[in-house]
Order: sequence, then C-alpha cells, then structure tokens
Amino acid sequence: MDNEFRDLYQEIILEHNRSPRNFGTMDDATHVLEGVNPLCGDHYKIYLKIDNDTISDIRFEGSGCAISKASASVMSTTVKGKTTNEADDLFEVFQKVVKGEEKVDELLERVGKLAAFAGVSEFPMRVKCATLAWHTLHNALHGNKKPISTE
Repeated sequence: MDNEFRDLYQEIILEHNRSPRNFGTMDDATHVLEGVNPLCGDHYKIYLKIDNDTISDIRFEGSGCAISKASASVMSTTVKGKTTNEADDLFEVFQKVVKGEEKVDELLERVGKLAAFAGVSEFPMRVKCATLAWHTLHNALHGNKKPISTE
C-alpha cells in the first residue's frame, strides 16, 4: 500500500471515528440486531428501516475501537438508499477489501470510501473490528434475531 493511500485510510478512519454518521437509535426500525467482538470489546446495535426492499434509513449505536466505529459509520452512509441485494453485494466486496483480496486501484472507483479499509488487511487482528457492523447488517437483512459475535 502506498503512502498516499495509507494517509487516506487513516484520515477516513479518524474522521468517521470522531464524527460518526447515522449514530443513534431509531424508534421505527423494521430490523434491529446487536453485534459484539468479545476479543476487543466492540459492541454495536444496528437499526434498519426497510421500505419496499430498500434501506430507507440506518442508524447504529454502541462503542468500540476507531476502526469498528469508522467502519459502521462508512457502512451506514454507503448502504442507505440501496436495495437489500445491493447491500449484500457491498457486504461481499467489503469482506474482500479488508482481507486484501481485491486490488485497491480497482476498488476506488467502484466502492469509494470502502476502499480505505484495504489497509486493515495489513493488521489481521483488526479484520474482525472492521467487519463487525457489516456482519451485523448482513444478518439483520436475512432475518437473524440472535446477537452476532465475531468469535
């Protein structure tokens, strides 16, 4: 990973950690699910409002490390307004991003800020932090009611 991309990665993580987007609860959510990473203490609850197979609103609450909070924040801005199928596709792409299975250059145009999380692949212990909110979203979309754990 080149220095320019590393700087972008750090900037996005820090900005979304300081000022997370869509942070808070949602009273009229159609789907709610908790996710926890017991290894490092990340714990989030994802709230979704789905109208006609489209994620019309998404919120999250909880706490965790900078990577997990930034990932939840970027995820929320990325999937809002998308269909559930599009969100599933983004889930699959994000998994490849953080595991280093996609080339960063090819990702920038396709997935925007999600590409910034490619740097997580250099820190395997942080992959679970970055993917917690995504796994919680994915399971909520598929009707799972049990809390999600990374372990």
